Amino acid sequence: MTTSPPATPATTLRIEAVAQRTGLTKRTIRYYEEIGLLSPSGRSEGGFRLFSEADVARLQRIVTLRNSAGLSLADVAELLDAESVRERIRERYLAAEDPAQKRAMLAESHEVLTRQLALIERKRRTLDELATEYEERLQRIARLDAELADQAAPRGAQAQ
Repeated sequence: MTTSPPATPATTLRIEAVAQRTGLTKRTIRYYEEIGLLSPSGRSEGGFRLFSEADVARLQRIVTLRNSAGLSLADVAELLDAESVRERIRERYLAAEDPAQKRAMLAESHEVLTRQLALIERKRRTLDELATEYEERLQRIARLDAELADQAAPRGAQAQ
């Protein structure tokens, strides 16, 4: 049985470096750890959190889902958990030889992806509804503005 080498300072980053690379505060990174979104790869002898490149990539994924996609932390956690499940399925799939087992794993992965897509679709529908509401407000403002412009126009200009 082989074990991976312990994390070394050359392969890990302390929280300050991770904060700088991700644009997050150290407090936010610690909060993400507290709520289970992130788990540092290890600790230094002095007890400092040590993060791997995979940890940094996960944090960057969290930032993207949170900021760009506008997802809640609960939604981010759900998507990341599903990604982890899919990665474990992938590892099992690559190790398996039996076609029936592989098909079962593909079905399992399909189910997980379907749940992820459903979450994204729900969020998109909500955003679409919000966009429609704002478009209707803009149309109402334009209509009111046109009405006021007609009322303010000189009487002679209206006849022309």
